[in-house]
Amino acid sequence: MTHPSPNCGERRGGVLPDIIVIHYTAMASCAEARARLCDPASEVSAHWLVDLDGTAEALVPESLRAWHAGAGEWAGVTDVNSRSVGIELANPGNAPYPRPQMVALEGLLAGIMARWSIPPHRVIGHSDMAPARKRDPGARFDWRGLARAGLSVWPDMVQADPAGFAEAAHGFGYPDVGPDVVLAAFRLRFRAWAQGPLDGLDAGMAADLARRFPAPAFA
Repeated sequence: MTHPSPNCGERRGGVLPDIIVIHYTAMASCAEARARLCDPASEVSAHWLVDLDGTAEALVPESLRAWHAGAGEWAGVTDVNSRSVGIELANPGNAPYPRPQMVALEGLLAGIMARWSIPPHRVIGHSDMAPARKRDPGARFDWRGLARAGLSVWPDMVQADPAGFAEAAHGFGYPDVGPDVVLAAFRLRFRAWAQGPLDGLDAGMAADLARRFPAPAFA
């Protein structure tokens, strides 16, 4: 299905997408989210919107720049909108993601990654690139399942010196916005129910990701 959004433009500098950003809509229904994403006054949009039943709607052509990421950074990229494809999942922000929706997302991701040669480690959440202000797709999202399907990545559960966490997280791609902020975002994705201060497992998992999937500036 296609519901064109006017909230888009050319990708700056003629760049091609090499990141995929996953969001939740944080709205009561997919219809409400669609209306907002297609409203010129909202000045927000995404390339794709996926409903609970798995219906995927194209809102902005992938060749164009949608307005979904806002301020933030990933792996040294500060204009994430120009370098990414944005996917909105209908979800109020605290609910499980139904299996039909996740199956549809997996198919959508596989297609986007093939079309633009995007590797699994460049599939991220909005909270990864904007950890100080965003939490989507949230603690209920199955990142590990995506990694098993080859559509994202997952770290080995290893230990390391906690003092190395910030450097390792930055080496994987997280912005340098303070270790506490980054730790919260890292745990939201990789250790959603972890509590307490930074520990060796946080550091070890971050180091494993940085070693296997270094950001371009650290490669």
